[in-house]
Amino acid sequence: MQMPDPPETHKEFIRRFPKLGEAWALLGEAGAEGPLPEKTVRLLKLALACGAMREGAVHSSVRKALAMGIAAEEIEQVVALSAATLGLPGAVAVYSWVRDVLEEPGG
Repeated sequence: MQMPDPPETHKEFIRRFPKLGEAWALLGEAGAEGPLPEKTVRLLKLALACGAMREGAVHSSVRKALAMGIAAEEIEQVVALSAATLGLPGAVAVYSWVRDVLEEPGG
């Protein structure tokens, strides 16, 4: 499966601070180890990005979920589930970030 390229700013940051890039990659690899299926891991990472209110991480998680073949309806359900914890204003903000990606060409 081909994951989308990260934004140019991310690539530039990693070029400037390669050890941070290596550490970031190791964190991702270590976190993915375990019994959870890859799809579940991807949806959990989206949920965590939503809960942390990290717009860039939500964008990234949605792009990666779509690249894995996860349906828009499944992604949107994660947002709906977040409403009870984030409150309606937070859930609407997260929904707008998800829509940013879903409405991109090819999204």
